Amino acid sequence: MPDKFKNKYRINSARLQSWDYANNAAYFITICTKYREHYFGEIADDEMHLNEIGKFTEQEWIKTPEFRPDMNLELGEFVVMPNHFHGIIIIGENQYNKRFDTPTVSTRRDAMHGVSTNNINDIKNKFGPQSKNLGSIIRGFKSSVTTQAKKLDKDAMHCVFTDFAWQPRFHDHIIRDAESFERIQNYIANNPKNWKDDKFYS
Repeated sequence: MPDKFKNKYRINSARLQSWDYANNAAYFITICTKYREHYFGEIADDEMHLNEIGKFTEQEWIKTPEFRPDMNLELGEFVVMPNHFHGIIIIGENQYNKRFDTPTVSTRRDAMHGVSTNNINDIKNKFGPQSKNLGSIIRGFKSSVTTQAKKLDKDAMHCVFTDFAWQPRFHDHIIRDAESFERIQNYIANNPKNWKDDKFYS
């Protein structure tokens, strides 16, 4: 059951409570459109054919490291699908994830380009500034795409994107080793080809 905050029900966070999402690590994220509506284009001949908002979504994600140079971001594989987005993003070491003293832990540098994935049982969520973490990246990305969808709809004077919206949440997975990184990269790359078997297919 949802918890109450200020006498109002709220949905419990899907985030891993023992993890600080500003941490230096590789993250696999999935974001779905509201009601899984097909806003970004369609699959044909095992390839994703992006429409205007789909192309903007792709370009906006590519620009993410440029928009946040102080976070030392790097992108892995990603794909814009008809009704969802998959991507890997790596948050490198930066001034924001060095802001707390953390206990000495064994560190693996197995993901990509030396990204460390600390033992999640040894790191506690510090609830530090929420403007320099994974959640803030995704909020900014989603907001920009939504704004552009409304703009495209207004400029074109039609109703293709009038009701565009994302689902409120996004799914994340902390990638802990090189084997998982490679497996997820392949899953993302093959997503269009495997569309009809995808759980988001509708």
